[in-house]
Amino acid sequence: MSRKQIFANLTPPAESAEAASASSQDALARRPSRIRPLLGSPDLVDDAGRSPVGALGRSLGELSERSRRADEIEEKLRAGQAVVELDPASIDPSFIPDRMLSDDEPFRSFVESIREQGQQVPILVRPHPQKTGAYQVAFGHRRLRAALELDIGVKAIVRNLTDQELVVAQGQENNERQDLSYIEKVRFAQKLAERFSRDVVMAALAIYKSDLSNMLAVAVKIPTELVDAIGPAHGIGRRNWMALAEVLTAGKERMEMALSVATKPEVAMLPSKERFEAVARALTEKASVRNANAVLLPGGQEIAQIAQTKQKITLTIDRRTSPDFADFVMNELPRLYAEHTKSR
Repeated sequence: MSRKQIFANLTPPAESAEAASASSQDALARRPSRIRPLLGSPDLVDDAGRSPVGALGRSLGELSERSRRADEIEEKLRAGQAVVELDPASIDPSFIPDRMLSDDEPFRSFVESIREQGQQVPILVRPHPQKTGAYQVAFGHRRLRAALELDIGVKAIVRNLTDQELVVAQGQENNERQDLSYIEKVRFAQKLAERFSRDVVMAALAIYKSDLSNMLAVAVKIPTELVDAIGPAHGIGRRNWMALAEVLTAGKERMEMALSVATKPEVAMLPSKERFEAVARALTEKASVRNANAVLLPGGQEIAQIAQTKQKITLTIDRRTSPDFADFVMNELPRLYAEHTKSR
């Protein structure tokens, strides 16, 4: 489904020119003498002609200009001219987030692109269901965040949407853009499933029932704090996340180890994809060591473990129990290798 089709599905039927004109005039006549807030205005204010200048802290000219701009926005919406400019501070995120906040290089590049070229595609918002004069995003969270950072207005399409219409539009736009990572889709699906039927979730994500079942299984098996520590991990797909989920079900020890690795300072500073790889690698190595052959002293004390694969042999010495022996082995390796090559 194209973005144009998404907008088309949300656009109410057009009235005839005469009906639209009459409806517009009746609405203007009945409208209370209130002004919708625009850039820099926190809430609805009384009509400029009836408000004391001193109390509002603005000149009559400023109020008149705000009134004129508000009328222009409302007239555009009534006439079907969808795109208007809003103050990003007046817009709240969707009640079900679909992205994990990230300040990585792709987002920095995205902000610079908008700084240099402007916002090319409008976001979709609805009038906020709880806050007068505010809005709520259906899709376009990155564009909204960039506008806030750049301190500029954000181009938006305003539509009256139910909760279900909002999340379906949100999910379909994400599918169209194909820039959500797999784990972001998993978290989005989980939050949708808490409030909506599975049919709505499948429609929003454009997935089959089996795909949804896999996503919800991953969401249950991988704790939220671990996903937060790893991040969106773009480039890590369904199979990798499902494999991690299965490894974590082996026991509490695996879960604690994964979280410990992900939150190490040297790992936390890595890009999100590499954080996932570090966690997966640590858990894989742990599994190999569990199946390793123990090296025991005559009295039964374990001094090392040896794990063998077709590609390598791994010698593991626990520094907590044999710190001096570990150093000795490392220092002796060059001499042992020299003796080995001499004897060949």
